[in-house]
Amino acid sequence: MVMEHGADKIGPARDEMMKKALRAEMTTDRSLRAAEERELQPAGEDQPEVAQAPDRVFRGGTPQGMTEEDVGIRSELARHLGRSIYPADKPSVIDKLRRDNAPDRLVSLAEKLPPEGTYPNMQSIAQSLGLGTERRRG
Repeated sequence: MVMEHGADKIGPARDEMMKKALRAEMTTDRSLRAAEERELQPAGEDQPEVAQAPDRVFRGGTPQGMTEEDVGIRSELARHLGRSIYPADKPSVIDKLRRDNAPDRLVSLAEKLPPEGTYPNMQSIAQSLGLGTERRRG
């Protein structure tokens, strides 16, 4: 048997097949660890959440045209409203926030929406509330 040293000569077709197999292995919903005791464990119910920088609140970037507060309010509203509500009017926005047990400050903010009009997305709600919205790059 002759052994070759250096680069492995598999071929492009076999290489692609191996990449797909590895990708499938990495995206499965099962553990890739051999021993169960080596699995990462989630924090317990009575334990605090772990923060990457405990001395400050982690926030993502702030788009141009928005403040950090605008981003926070908008993302909290979007989390409570979801996607299935659109197109929405003022009563349906308020009703959805109440059904989702949103904080009272979000419900009172939604009550400031103009009574007429339909909102096709979160952007239009934010604009109607006077929140800053990101500017599109030209």
